Amino acid sequence: MMRWLDKIPLLPLALGAVFLGLAPLNPEPHVWEKLKMLAEGRLTQSLDIFDLVMHVSLPILFVMKVIRLVMVHRSGDLSA
Repeated sequence: MMRWLDKIPLLPLALGAVFLGLAPLNPEPHVWEKLKMLAEGRLTQSLDIFDLVMHVSLPILFVMKVIRLVMVHRSGDLSA
């Protein structure tokens, strides 16, 4: 079921997650700005919601990949 995740190379995913998660650095990363807006109840515009989803997509995918790697490594089942 998660074999598609196994096909994604880890290093490019990690680099993309870092760059997209932190972009732009000035004045503050969009993820941080949008999470603050969400916490304050101000994340209401479609563009802001899309921006948040776009900026957290690769970091979430990276976390999923790392969890998958740990689970497969612990079980010893490389065909999982």
